[in-house]
Amino acid sequence: MKLLAVCVLVFSVMAQTRSDPEPDDGSPDPEVVVVQESSCPPGWFQINNRCFHYVSRIMSWARAKRNCLSMGANLASVHDTNEYRQVQSLITKATYKSGRTWIGGTNAQETSIWFWSDRSPLHYTNWCPGKPRNAHGTQRCLQMNYSDKKCWDDYICSVRLPSVCANKVR
Repeated sequence: MKLLAVCVLVFSVMAQTRSDPEPDDGSPDPEVVVVQESSCPPGWFQINNRCFHYVSRIMSWARAKRNCLSMGANLASVHDTNEYRQVQSLITKATYKSGRTWIGGTNAQETSIWFWSDRSPLHYTNWCPGKPRNAHGTQRCLQMNYSDKKCWDDYICSVRLPSVCANKVR
């Protein structure tokens, strides 16, 4: 009952304040601090207009993709160097290192054509020197943070690695 009384009091004060506008005396308005809250779920981090989530559980690329889909997301696509560095930072914060991790690139349909599993265009790349090479026709999935250069490598999709999921900010 006390809570109801407090709510009524607060709403009446708000209504009174709004109904009595202050005269414009030329003085500047008081500073208003706007806090932008992320529209990302807990455990997800906003990078540009998308939410990213590091999944530490190791899985094959296909299982990692299915896991992301179960969360309403997809394996992450990366569209520029800045975004790549931020995704690396997300992984480092979660693991204290930037280890090899699945993201959503694949050439499963045709050897020389890479695309993102979220259907976004693949324009930016960060391949390691000599990659992709698709050794023996079995390396069809994209891992990031390969080697000391922390670049991309085409890898065998059945290998189990952690992954990064992404979805649009809601």
